[in-house]
Amino acid sequence: MKQIRVLLIEDHFLARMALHSVLSGHSQIQIIGEASDGETGVEMYRSLRPDVVVLDLRLPRLSGFEVIDQIRKEYSSARIVVLSNYQGSEDIYRAVRSGAMAYLNKDASGEQLLNAIQNVDRGLRYLPHLALDRLAERTPVLELTPRESEVLIGITRGLSNREIAEDLHIAEKTVRIHVSSLLDKMGARDRTQATIYAFQRGLVHLN
Repeated sequence: MKQIRVLLIEDHFLARMALHSVLSGHSQIQIIGEASDGETGVEMYRSLRPDVVVLDLRLPRLSGFEVIDQIRKEYSSARIVVLSNYQGSEDIYRAVRSGAMAYLNKDASGEQLLNAIQNVDRGLRYLPHLALDRLAERTPVLELTPRESEVLIGITRGLSNREIAEDLHIAEKTVRIHVSSLLDKMGARDRTQATIYAFQRGLVHLN
């Protein structure tokens, strides 16, 4: 079984030690670094290139939001799990919008955290029902046609227009038309933002 190389970014010593203890007990997890502030966390990411980052949002020197922005700016495929005490819709929205692929409360179980890391390592999002409910509070219900829903699922899976067309057995030009319609309906500027909105509004569901 592949080991997942994890970088922890958490300023509270006891919380960081607790995370280390929980995660290092799993044979699939290898803790390769720990940082107690945001700036050091970004530097360690550059040097260690972990598979997954687990971070708090409230950090000294650079906030968790700034850490996510900086890492994703330099490494667009970075996979980040947020572990925070803050469950407000704005915090969750900002973290996901910045590029976090999972958002958990600090009272999450060790099993939930492990599941989040495993899913994110595979390129999948992990947003518990509470986080999805908070995000849904921000936006109204959106009606999509069945075909638009199928295209949206392809977008959230990271598929290109050509790949979506092949999956749905339709012309690539038709997919482009549906994508344009989706972005317009959702008020999204690009596919990444459409993916975020899709999870916010419950238009697609995690397996």
